[in-house]
Amino acid sequence: MRLRKNLIIPLFLLSLVLVTCTNDTNISPIPTVEPIKERSHLTIWWNRGYYPQQDEAIEQVVNKWRSTLAQQKGQGKVEIKLFFYSEDDLLNEIINALGQGNPPDILFSERTDFTFGPRWAWEGKLAEVSDVIEPVKDSYNSSAIASAYLYNSATKKRGYYAVPLKQQTNHIHYWRSLLRDAGIREEIPQEWNAFWAFWKQAQDSLRQQGQQNIYGIGLPMSADSSDTYFAFEQALEAYDVQLLDENGQLLLNDPLVRQGLITTLDWYTSFYQEGYVPPEAVDWLNADNNTTFLNRTVLMTLNPSLSIPGSQREAEDIYRNQIATIEFPQEPDGETSKYLVSFKQVVIFASSQHQEAAKDFLSYLVQPENLGPYVKGSAGRYFPVMPQLWEDGFWQEADDPHVGLAAKQFSQDSTRPIYQARNSAYSLVQSENVWGKAIERVIVDGLSPEEAADEAINRIKEIFIDWSE
Repeated sequence: MRLRKNLIIPLFLLSLVLVTCTNDTNISPIPTVEPIKERSHLTIWWNRGYYPQQDEAIEQVVNKWRSTLAQQKGQGKVEIKLFFYSEDDLLNEIINALGQGNPPDILFSERTDFTFGPRWAWEGKLAEVSDVIEPVKDSYNSSAIASAYLYNSATKKRGYYAVPLKQQTNHIHYWRSLLRDAGIREEIPQEWNAFWAFWKQAQDSLRQQGQQNIYGIGLPMSADSSDTYFAFEQALEAYDVQLLDENGQLLLNDPLVRQGLITTLDWYTSFYQEGYVPPEAVDWLNADNNTTFLNRTVLMTLNPSLSIPGSQREAEDIYRNQIATIEFPQEPDGETSKYLVSFKQVVIFASSQHQEAAKDFLSYLVQPENLGPYVKGSAGRYFPVMPQLWEDGFWQEADDPHVGLAAKQFSQDSTRPIYQARNSAYSLVQSENVWGKAIERVIVDGLSPEEAADEAINRIKEIFIDWSE
């Protein structure tokens, strides 16, 4: 079961695509990254999208900006190099580049906001981007702006060290067709315990019918998946376990917080221990719950984007009739669920020798007429951070069974930014996947929820102490 973790090798050479933006976009040979002092071009590293249209959308913005800049400044050509990396490889490559002193000028990673971005700001490794934010600040929602306002320990003050582009939250998907084929009535309760019991009972029914390979619940259990972190954080929110106060101070010394963490950890791991989650979930990477669901071996799953139904857009019957997206059930106390929101951000490194050009590009990108089509390119996987962009008909399509409901989570229901927006130190809780490790300590190593919770609490306290020093 644990063998797969030992086989994960960075596939830099296999995952990198270079797009050189000259007069035309073209594919170039695998590049070598020169030291900063030798670069005459603007270098952009970008998270490869789940769908081709995501990459095409940013390529179009880059090409349009280059043309506009050339016209404005009377230049014949602006040399820009745009590199695409897979989500799993990008952070490893940027860490290596920072260690070698040659990061790109601009970085967009779908994990920056909840992993290393706040730490880089704290260490003074990011350029301050108020020049980009201030002219369009009123166009953003307030939570998006707050997520980019980070503390720099060198300057001893906060500033804008990231530019928000889009947002995501958790969604629940299930197979209507699998329930129907098994003769299970599609009457899903909204009360917390009854909701989760429904999927357990559905699996029990499938077992009685001889279906041994379909599991009821597709919750990630792996310390190698950021989806595990988001799923567990959502569970903590449901159980009203508040780990930080409004000022970003830890509340872990409160016995009620400790007990809430134990309760949530016990609840989360029980599905695996009782056999309602696939055994391989302990080894899942981020895409694996998607794959498992699309292979129809789980009835339902939780995912921090709409990538699952989005991947089936071209298969209309599957997209519209077989897969369903539903709201979270009521929290255990009966209140409406509050959704955790993560804001996807782009950053400029302080070491960049092309900060003026980098800021000019980001200022161009965040103009609503440019940012809107880029966010739409994600096919509903991510959502707008500017209220005016919600007016686009794409987000208002009444008969879309996924995008419309997910949009409601942002526009009508209660949301909360992830804790990294309150205290940058919390980014290490995610980058170390403290929750994934605690879950594995229970289901793999056999610790009790109390023991695993105390280990997690102690590690989080250590992180905050080290950060403050």
